[in-house]
Amino acid sequence: MTLPAPEPGLVVRYSFLWSHEAEAGADEGSKDRPCAIVVAAALGETGDITVLVAPITHALPEEDDSIPIPPQAARALGLDGADHWIRVDELNEFIWPGYDLRPIPGRADAYAYGLLPKAIYERLRAAIRSRRLHRRPQVQKRD
Repeated sequence: MTLPAPEPGLVVRYSFLWSHEAEAGADEGSKDRPCAIVVAAALGETGDITVLVAPITHALPEEDDSIPIPPQAARALGLDGADHWIRVDELNEFIWPGYDLRPIPGRADAYAYGLLPKAIYERLRAAIRSRRLHRRPQVQKRD
C-alpha cells in the first residue's frame, strides 16, 4: 500500500463524516467518497500533517454551498459519468493519513484519483475562505 503525499487539490477516496452523522453520534462516515484536499499543513515539531478535505457529491447543490466539477475534469479524475459538486459548507479535518482513507473501487492499491485542475482548486479555496468570512463551514475533527 503506497499512500500519496497529501497536497492541496489532490482528490482522495475517504470515509467522509457529515455533520448530521456526527450530531447523531457517529464517528465514522456512512459512505466512502471522493474528497478534495483543501489544506495540508505540517504541525509544529511533530511533523504531523493536518489535512482539511471537502466532499465531492452527486447531490444537487443548495444556493452557494457547492462548486461544480466540469464533466471533462471529472472524467480526467476517473469519476463516474454523473454530475459532481464539491461541497464548501462541510469539511473534515484529520492527521494524515488517518484511518479513513479508502482504496478506489477496482484499484485496490490506489487512494488518489488525481489533482483537480488549478482553476477549480482556486475556486474551491476562494469559496471556503469566503464562507469562513460570512458563515462557518461545518468542520468535523476526526482524530
